[in-house]
Amino acid sequence: MRTHQGLFAGIFGRGGVDTGDEAWLQAMLDTEAALARALERAGLAEPGAGAAVTAVAQADAFDAAELGRKAALTGNPVPALVRELSRMVPPDAAGAVHKGATSQDIIDTAAMLLVREALSAVAADLSAAASAAAGLAMAHRDTVMIGRTLLQQAVPITFGLVAAGWLTGLDDAREALARVRAGRLAVQFGGAAGTLASLGGAGARVARLLADELGLALPVLPWPTDRLRVLDIAWSCGGAAGALGKAARDITLLAQSEVAEVREGEGQGTGGLGTGGHGATRGGSSAMPHKRNPVAAVALLGCTRQVPGLLATLAAAAEQEHQRAAGAWHAEWEPLSDLLRLTGSAASWGAELLAGLEVDPARMRENLAAARGLPMAEHVATLLAPALGPVAAHDLVAEASARAAGEGRHLRDTLLDSPELRERLDEAGIAPKQVEAALDPAGYLGSAGEFVDAALVAHTALHARLAP
Repeated sequence: MRTHQGLFAGIFGRGGVDTGDEAWLQAMLDTEAALARALERAGLAEPGAGAAVTAVAQADAFDAAELGRKAALTGNPVPALVRELSRMVPPDAAGAVHKGATSQDIIDTAAMLLVREALSAVAADLSAAASAAAGLAMAHRDTVMIGRTLLQQAVPITFGLVAAGWLTGLDDAREALARVRAGRLAVQFGGAAGTLASLGGAGARVARLLADELGLALPVLPWPTDRLRVLDIAWSCGGAAGALGKAARDITLLAQSEVAEVREGEGQGTGGLGTGGHGATRGGSSAMPHKRNPVAAVALLGCTRQVPGLLATLAAAAEQEHQRAAGAWHAEWEPLSDLLRLTGSAASWGAELLAGLEVDPARMRENLAAARGLPMAEHVATLLAPALGPVAAHDLVAEASARAAGEGRHLRDTLLDSPELRERLDEAGIAPKQVEAALDPAGYLGSAGEFVDAALVAHTALHARLAP
């Protein structure tokens, strides 16, 4: 059950990631229950104790708000939770509650359980987004458009290559998340100072059994102040946010009214708006009825723009003193929760955004034509270079381009209609048809098609590797 609710939850709490109070509480209870079962398996708890603790370890039986208030007395909510849980289990099972553990063991292990579920949800939406990007790359492999560098028109590319770029970024992010989920989520169980001394010689065995109960990795040793696992989680989420944000930023730019090469689909919409019965539509403005804003892309970017600050906080908290940090460990809880939630929301937006994206090849051709051949100046200079030399060819085309821009004419006309430039072309043996051919955007795409094909092959291979 989702618990992240509120005024902004529709934007920042989408998708399947749940890091709300109830989810945290259930993860802590699952850890306590698994510990009781591990202790019983190790012969350190009464028969049936594990089942007894598991039966009552349900979040809806506890008051998260009250536990939060009591956390002010101890610096974290685990002591209050342990007291409540011990009170609720049968007396002969109470000895199995929290035995050998310390608060950090419970919270860190609970965090790993939350992360495991969160990364699964993020990966599912990333997979959907990647599949949609692959479909766009395939459908528009040869759809010519203008490339843009430094926000200015550059040389022709294909929209398939743009979508393939989104695809490879999303696939790289999926692979990174899968590595973290498979190998870096480990149980935390070290007791008061990382020695499990209260369990005598059975501590290491109980740790193994606890990892087995929860399906988490068993680390070489407890990691209370080694926070590299948390950072690995954070970086993988940051990579996913970066890949999603790249696609969303491109789409906001391509969807500008003056560009209009793509637009968002209608999306799911919303319910009624106000009291006048006007239906709310995706992309509408409260003040300008004509607008169709790229809401999914904007909302996605609203999520991803928050991620770098959260990464910085978690990185700063990774320096922790001795065997338990004084404050740095506490500083991780909310940023990690927010990071998972926002990454999950961004991935959910991304899956919808790319699946519904509408591409306008005709508008792409119009924008290319409106450039009056200037983006092909490099190709023309390449054509002339063997006869004139690279420098002379560059200077001739630069002069023609300047005239074309200044006079509002096509580059072809300034090259072929100017007597002095035409004379230099004739001297070089360059026929008008050759110049015309060099000005065709479809003839200057290089390896774009091959790159798209390679991205699609890699995507298919990754999908096979990551398939359950």
